[in-house]
Amino acid sequence: MENKERLKFFKDRKLIGIDPGKAGGIAVYSIDKRKLIEVIKMPEAPQDLLNFLRLYKYNSVCYLEKVGGLPGMGGSAMFNFGKGFGWLEMSLLCLKIPNNEVIPAKWMKSLSLGVRGHKTKTEWKNKLKIEAQKLFPDVKVTLCISDALLILKYGVKQEGYEICLQK
Repeated sequence: MENKERLKFFKDRKLIGIDPGKAGGIAVYSIDKRKLIEVIKMPEAPQDLLNFLRLYKYNSVCYLEKVGGLPGMGGSAMFNFGKGFGWLEMSLLCLKIPNNEVIPAKWMKSLSLGVRGHKTKTEWKNKLKIEAQKLFPDVKVTLCISDALLILKYGVKQEGYEICLQK
């Protein structure tokens, strides 16, 4: 999105949903205009992450998925995930964006998504992608941004808004 387009949302109250990790994403929503502003794959460099969040630092509240390392992830992968999560936390702190951390089970339960159960990781992620696509039919939902969109929907619900999340 061009900065000129973003200016339309400068004064709006905004919610940000973040799925951390290399394969995660960020979704930004205007409460005042009831419009999805922007959704991106997680930036790879910390400066790119900071620059993106800086665009939406005013009047924003963030819902950040709180996850830890996964079994079988390996030490190096866990270290890199933790480093990326730290970049997110520090970016939000530096920009003074209030941050609400939420564990996956909590936001999934709130949205009545069920549990993974015996589904493979791929089957479960595809189910979440389908649910996000239902909420945002005008958005090309990918696996990278699907959880961010669902976390955003959770944030909207937590903030007391019952609005249509369509672009």
